[in-house]
Order: sequence, then structure tokens, then C-alpha cells
Amino acid sequence: MVLSDFCNFTSFKPISLSFVMFLLQEAKMFGVVVVGIGIAGSVRIRDLQNPLQSSPSENFKLAGFVSRRNLGPFNTAKQISLEEALKSNDVNAAFICTENQNHEESVRLFLEAGKHVLVEYPMALSEEAALELWRLSEQKGKVLHVEHIELLTEEYKQLKREVEGKKLVEGALHFTGGPLDKQLSGFPSFSGIARLSWLVDLFGELSVTSASKEEQKDQNYMKLTAHFLTAENKPLTWIEERAPGLKREKKVHFSFTSGVLDTLPPAPRGAVGPFLQDQNLFAKKLLGQVSREDLSVEKKRILHCIHLAERIRQLCAK
Repeated sequence: MVLSDFCNFTSFKPISLSFVMFLLQEAKMFGVVVVGIGIAGSVRIRDLQNPLQSSPSENFKLAGFVSRRNLGPFNTAKQISLEEALKSNDVNAAFICTENQNHEESVRLFLEAGKHVLVEYPMALSEEAALELWRLSEQKGKVLHVEHIELLTEEYKQLKREVEGKKLVEGALHFTGGPLDKQLSGFPSFSGIARLSWLVDLFGELSVTSASKEEQKDQNYMKLTAHFLTAENKPLTWIEERAPGLKREKKVHFSFTSGVLDTLPPAPRGAVGPFLQDQNLFAKKLLGQVSREDLSVEKKRILHCIHLAERIRQLCAK
């Protein structure tokens, strides 16, 4: 649209600010397809259909969803084929919400097709694949956004406020939950990378000193234990434990020079859910509203966590 389309200079009529903002917004709309229609995919569709008013997510337009199952319309969203999503000019970005083992292939397909990508963590199940995908995104000039919800929950935000400014002596994070399908989810250090992200975001870059994995296959029991050192040579332990009947919860024990934190602090209910916060961050990246410095810090953290997950797997294989 050009100025003459809506303004006649011989008979000038004032243009409302809201109309100008509408035109600007329409020029920056991004068509989005959701790949995978499980719990996360369903939430993504809901949030795309109900963005916060005046939020970056208003620049997204849901073009449809892709699923291996023939579902027909889902919450008024239409189902489209993978081939259509990859080829369509109306699709500018993809939200990858499939099983972990499929992340790498899905991300690669959409990047190669010239689409921006939001993918659930872990972005891939090996360090080599993660680095390859990041290089591909930079080569294509497309945004590769790895889901941030592990750092956007009110539970974690409250924990970070409690830890901020304190000097660590030693610490431990112990997660328990039900069993996972290893074929679909990957090695525990990758499927549990959300907890690893907590430790890195709280205490900075880590080095792995040892790691072990205990399994009782007849009981469907698994326990991964990894030991780290911070840059200040302070010890941290991460335990990922899964078995039928185990309650899904996190336990912390952080010893600081100023005292001990051995329970997660209570957190208020957030006004905006973590998935929608994450979606807004992705939109801000597409709109060029995130600084290069912030993008660099984020990339460094994500790839460092992937590197730690890979190193843990290597140590457990010895």
C-alpha cells in the first residue's frame, strides 16, 4: 500500500494513529505452523489463537498444524501436511512440539525450507547435531529459538531471586518423576536438560567432574548422578531419578556463605504462563527487538548445556 491509497492530497483527511499502527503491524505478520499436537502443541495453538493484547505475539498468525494423525480441525485450526507447511509462502515460522528424537529432523527441514524455528528443549540429542543446526540457522539467516519455559516458571524466577548475589559453598538439585521412553526422549542428561539449564543459569558455566547412571530395567528404574565444579571450583550435584510411582518434584540443597536454602521458595501464580512468555520472546526476536548481546548470551548458555549433557553421556558410557 502507498500513501495515495489512503490519503488524497487535494482533499486531505487526517489519519488516525490506530490505523497507522494497524498498517505497520500487518506488514510484520508471521504465519506460523505448529508441528505436533500433544500437550505442548495444544498449548501453543491456544496461545497463538489468544495472544495478549499489544504483545509481540499479536504479530503471529496461525496458519495451521501438522500431525502424523489425521485429526481434522483442532480448536478451529486447520490441519495441513508437512509438505504444504514447508512449501507454503504463508508459513514463515514453525513451532516444533514433537518427541525429542524428532526435533533434529524437524528443525533441519524447516530451516532448509527458509523458515524460522521455535523448538522445545532439547533442540537435539547430541552436541554435534545441535552445533550443525545452529550453523544452518545462521547460514540461512533464520532465527532458531530453543524453548525457554524451564527458566520462565514462577517457581524458577523465585528461586533465582533467592540465590542472586549469594556466594555458593556447595549445592545439589534432585529431580524425581515417572519413567520416560528412552527411544523417544533420549539419554537422561538430554531429556532432563531443563534442570541442567537451572544450574547453569544460576551459577554460570560448569565443568563435569564425574557422572554415573544406575538402572534396574525390570523395575523401570533409572538414576543419573552428575558432579560439577563452578568457575570458582565450588561443587554441584545433579540427580535425575525416574521410576513408576515417583512424584514429579524438585528438591534443592544450596549452601551459601550466608546460609542454607534447602526448599524451593513459594512462588506466586504468574499472570502470564511460561509458554506464552516464551512465544512473546520468539516474536521479539523475529521483530528485531532482542539485542545481539542478549542473543549471544542465550546461544552460549544453550550450547553449553548441550555440551554438558554430551559429556555426561560420554562419562556414563565408560
